[in-house]
Amino acid sequence: MPQPNTARLICTCEATMAPDAQSLGGQARAASQLCRAQLDHFRTALGEFADVTVACTQEAPLFSEVAEDMGFAGRLRFANIRETAGWSEEGAKAGPKMAALLAMAETEATPFEVMSLESNGVALILGRDQMALEAAASLSETLDITVLLLPGAEVTPPRQTTWPVLQGRIRRASGHLGAFELVVDDYASPAPSSRAKLEFDGARNGAVSRCDLVIDLTGGQALFDATRPGYFRADPRDRVAVAKLVAQAGQMVGTFDKPRFIDFTPELCAHSRNTLTGCTRGLNLCPTGAITSAGDTVAIDPNICAGCGQCAAACPTGAAAYALPVATNIAARLRVGLAAWFAAGGKDAPVILFHDESHGAALIDASARFGRGLPAHVIPVQVNEPTQIGPELMASGLAFGAGGVRVLAKARPAHPLDGLEASRALRADICAAGGHAPGLCALLQADDPDALEAALWAPAARARPARSSFLPPDDKRGLLVLAVEELIRTAPQPAERFDLPKGAPFGRVDLDLDSCTLCLSCVGACPAGALSDNPDKPMLRFTESACVQCGICVSTCPEQAITIAPQIDLAAWAAPKRVLKQEEPFACTCCGKAFGTRSSIERVLQRLDGHWMFSGPEGESRRKLLGMCDDCRTREVVLAGFDPHEGGAGR
Repeated sequence: MPQPNTARLICTCEATMAPDAQSLGGQARAASQLCRAQLDHFRTALGEFADVTVACTQEAPLFSEVAEDMGFAGRLRFANIRETAGWSEEGAKAGPKMAALLAMAETEATPFEVMSLESNGVALILGRDQMALEAAASLSETLDITVLLLPGAEVTPPRQTTWPVLQGRIRRASGHLGAFELVVDDYASPAPSSRAKLEFDGARNGAVSRCDLVIDLTGGQALFDATRPGYFRADPRDRVAVAKLVAQAGQMVGTFDKPRFIDFTPELCAHSRNTLTGCTRGLNLCPTGAITSAGDTVAIDPNICAGCGQCAAACPTGAAAYALPVATNIAARLRVGLAAWFAAGGKDAPVILFHDESHGAALIDASARFGRGLPAHVIPVQVNEPTQIGPELMASGLAFGAGGVRVLAKARPAHPLDGLEASRALRADICAAGGHAPGLCALLQADDPDALEAALWAPAARARPARSSFLPPDDKRGLLVLAVEELIRTAPQPAERFDLPKGAPFGRVDLDLDSCTLCLSCVGACPAGALSDNPDKPMLRFTESACVQCGICVSTCPEQAITIAPQIDLAAWAAPKRVLKQEEPFACTCCGKAFGTRSSIERVLQRLDGHWMFSGPEGESRRKLLGMCDDCRTREVVLAGFDPHEGGAGR
């Protein structure tokens, strides 16, 4: 329900749907044409309430203009309950869904950072035939044009040289809108005497071209992913596509804002430690090449990032987090939305449908206008990209009471959906272990409303007797752990411990006690802080809920004493730091001061057994030095005049 000083304005949209304004927390005066004949209802609400929610998105520009004219200083929000709920074969039963949609709309989205890309209109047109020159002629008045033709191109010389026409083949390309750099081989200028076709000579390799825009009409392999800002590509045989490209490229002069899709915290990254590779999820999933290795961490180029969000969805530590909005904000919307569903009389468990605006919202609108519409038990939740949905959000939706989670994507997506499928598979393993029905989380790939309806018009699942209402924490890893824990706790058959497949972001560390010397190299290497020491005594401790199974500890251990095993163990998650091994410190044989551990000293002595420096009477005195602390060892060496090289010749 809305806050006391919040008005919800509900409209029947000229009686094309029948929402119960009173039960939804709206004004007693129901409207049938709030945007026209009853616009005064809206003006009255602006004068009486600090916050106003209008259950209409079609006329949002009109309502926003009226609010601005009146100097409304409160929060004005909009929710679509028409195409998503009221316009449906089950519109009469959609009251709980409308309540959920309104509650979610009143949850403020987190702000995100916007960056700027600058283009001065310097464009390089790559071509193989006359079409490149035709495109150049169309763009020459708005852009600074250079044409680069593939070697062997059959092109008639222009009557007048109004822009450079060169020959070359791209060897390497990098950059983005406003900052492209291309290395060109077979680079040559045309002969002025070219007659029937342009003739080139004196070709050289390694020329460098810098430009703001790249227009690719070669018809060959793409230089970049299609989402690279400033890169335009079309088949030169398709004149309609080329005309569309020319129209788009001609507008690319000036400053362009681009969201910074990913918030990255390098110190949380589990990519590598001390040149030992750990997590490569983000590197493997990024379709644009925006993520590169940068020593112990990775670097994410925000200029190239297309915002698919797969790196953030798969990141086990939360180092990469989606910002449009953050995952915890979406979880908060799910929490209030599902609570509103059940408070408004929802009996069965609804299905959460994650979708984007450009594809998913268009399918939902088409279904509402020309088909059956969405079922009453399907609650659509719009996000920026379906691929940003990670396991923490799937688990949150189910834990808060949803009977299923669906993610709607294109039948032929621009990028592989490997990250989304991995999130779904992890949720499937966890749900199966808890006795949930199979298929609670599913990926829907549909490009037409009929296919969408066929996938969604199934009976709703019965509501589980137990639902969680936890408050989403601020960090992504914390949300993942808490959501999974609550999902298991509210499962039909809660399982305290179960195994997971390799690659899962949860698990334990097993230690060979006989091999471990408590050197603690694993503690320094662990990027998640799952392994820790005790400053007061030699000890290795383990926090299972923090372990992301990156495997760096396994690679780091000089004794090969560590193995990892993916699993979920709620008892271990709830326990404090578990001691894997501890020893009393080794006492200096001279002064008695504690240093090192007995196992480490014994391991050193064992490995030096038989070495020429530590054999015989003189070697025995050297062996005694190993049992001394630094101060005593130094004093003994100085007093004895010990020469580490003495007797070593010829050995």
